[in-house]
Amino acid sequence: MSFTRTTIYLNPKLYRAAKVKSALTEKSLSNIVNDALTFSLREDKADLDAFHKRSKEPVRPFETVLKELKRDGIL
Repeated sequence: MSFTRTTIYLNPKLYRAAKVKSALTEKSLSNIVNDALTFSLREDKADLDAFHKRSKEPVRPFETVLKELKRDGIL
């Protein structure tokens, strides 16, 4: 796999934490950042997949739910 060189700006405390993790795990900082970004994008994909899967379900307005909770004495 080829990689693209880029510049990113990190919060200094996050950078230090990532450098410590890099040293402890013997993984490069690039690999740590790539892994974190991959994980985040996979989560986004899973969220979108779930959203699309449920898009045909009937809609229940939030206001209706609140009214029912008030009616039932929960709120």
